[in-house]
Amino acid sequence: MKSFELKQKLHHYIDTAQEKKLKAIYVMVEEEIETYNHWEDAAFVKEMNRRVKDFETGKTKGYTWDEVKKRAAKLINTKAHK
Repeated sequence: MKSFELKQKLHHYIDTAQEKKLKAIYVMVEEEIETYNHWEDAAFVKEMNRRVKDFETGKTKGYTWDEVKKRAAKLINTKAHK
């Protein structure tokens, strides 16, 4: 099963799960959820700064939200027909 499908199934399960099961799931991932702060990760911050600089200097092209949605829809339709 692909990552996208796993996420969909998990989202659906979490949206409909009983409170007892939600608490059990949360206990399994609590440490990861509550301890990781992207902005305290030097490698992450460095990468984000590089990307901003690339965008600001024109090295990397940005996309509008409409362009992103169109590209995503095109990719989804392409994969659905394979």
